[in-house]
Amino acid sequence: MPDFVTIEKGLGPEGRIAVARFDRGDGINALSPEAMRQLTTAARSFEDDGDTSVVVLAGNAKAFSAGFDLKDPEGRSRRTMDIGSLRRHLKLGPRLTRAWQEMEQVTIGAIEGFCIGGGVALAVALDFRVMARNAHLRVPEIGLGMNMSWQSVPRMLHLMGPARTKQAVILADERISAEQAHDWGLVEEVAEPGGAFAAAMLLAEKVARQPPISVAMTKLTVNRIAHALDDLASHMDVDQFALASQTDDHREAVEAFLGKRKARFRGR
Repeated sequence: MPDFVTIEKGLGPEGRIAVARFDRGDGINALSPEAMRQLTTAARSFEDDGDTSVVVLAGNAKAFSAGFDLKDPEGRSRRTMDIGSLRRHLKLGPRLTRAWQEMEQVTIGAIEGFCIGGGVALAVALDFRVMARNAHLRVPEIGLGMNMSWQSVPRMLHLMGPARTKQAVILADERISAEQAHDWGLVEEVAEPGGAFAAAMLLAEKVARQPPISVAMTKLTVNRIAHALDDLASHMDVDQFALASQTDDHREAVEAFLGKRKARFRGR
């Protein structure tokens, strides 16, 4: 099994910065189930790491992530799973985003190229996001006959409020530019093209110079207050996704996507 995630530690002030790179080597960086497992394992590998204060998560030069891999054989096998197996398999996504959100270290995403669907879900689970000026975000789940899950809606609400969250999620075909994302509060910093990682590292250095214990405690306090009701608000994410995946509209959307044609939805 190829390694999709590499980790380098001991960087920056006092060696307190780590870099996690997600790169499938294809310029697309889609989230196959195996890629999701590896990214989850990467986040959990920092659980007992008292030497690292901040983790920068980067994709490759062309993409942060294209989102869930609709062409992956394991992912496509969901179509034939019974409801119990499907519910268990659908927990991969929320497990991934929760692992990154709950890290004690401060996390910073460096976004180049595009960040789509599950890639956005992963990005909003981080503490900060730095985005290249020529990059874009898109949330196509509704356009594919699904719901935006992985507990992403509450996280997006915290960042940019209800109207912008509806705009980002419901208008599935619309790209969100770096400038828009910054204006909406979805990303904290815009960098020059090709400069997202360097800008993320500069931010990481500022964090790394702060007292590590105070930083970790502050992050925990802010997260616990901000996300106190998230589990309650999104506990049906998996079941909504499972239900939506059984609809004719979802099947039509996936067939249209793979066939590169416009989908026709009928509300059933």
